[in-house]
Amino acid sequence: IEIIEFNNQIKYEHIDPVYSEGPCWARSKIQDNFDNEDYYLQIDSHMQFEKGWDSYLIKYLKKIQSTNSEMHQNPIITCYPRSFDVIDIDNGKFNLNSSDVNTHTIAYREDAMFIKENFCRQIGSVSDKEICHGYLLAAGFLFSTKEFVKQIPYDPDFYFYGEEISLMLRTFTRGFGIFHIPTVPIFHLYADISEFKRKLHWDEEEDRKRKTKWHERENKSISKLNDIINNRVDGIFGLGERRTLKHYEFLSGVDLVNKKIIDKNKAFSGEFISSLPWDKNPY
Repeated sequence: IEIIEFNNQIKYEHIDPVYSEGPCWARSKIQDNFDNEDYYLQIDSHMQFEKGWDSYLIKYLKKIQSTNSEMHQNPIITCYPRSFDVIDIDNGKFNLNSSDVNTHTIAYREDAMFIKENFCRQIGSVSDKEICHGYLLAAGFLFSTKEFVKQIPYDPDFYFYGEEISLMLRTFTRGFGIFHIPTVPIFHLYADISEFKRKLHWDEEEDRKRKTKWHERENKSISKLNDIINNRVDGIFGLGERRTLKHYEFLSGVDLVNKKIIDKNKAFSGEFISSLPWDKNPY
């Protein structure tokens, strides 16, 4: 770190994986170091960036904020980023999937709805619009303002399952807007399609050394997600009061409380959210 010109802007903490409590715990610790910066970018560890990525994202954030409504003033730009693969890690050679110039949205996976109580899996979808509204977010890439950290601090009680839905509901009900933009200049190494493998937190060799096992943390997460959806969590880690889950049902086609799909087209594709003018409030 000492050799980096702007090292005074870097805060780094090394933690042995055995003592790590998972990604949400780690993201909560990261936010403890937040120093009222104007912008907040959250990513996974295994990412690659295009030159000028920051200017690109700020440009779109300001474009969204040019609309004078609460949801546009507090925007979250998010998606499951395009992929990259490792060609030669020793020499820093990577293949970025930059040929995909679509706007990537996020929908629910039809084959994985309510697989663990109220928890559902998510999947990338595609829009033909430059900017569009969203009703789900990806924890592995989101870009927002300082208000996100102030109003939606990370809940360290979550582990992996439930992270994104709980985060989305807390932002949604507090009046934040979720948006998708084209050609996000950040790329993700997806373990299920890459030949380059990496250890995951629930690696058996490391997990057996931990006092609290990963599946115990997962069960706690699912339980808390159910409590949030049913409005049994008070305070900053619970639901807000700006919007209701009925508003969410209109946008997503999903009734999370009663675990019902109200509108399959809304729930399983980006078609409906793509049809909405991005610069208008859909409610």
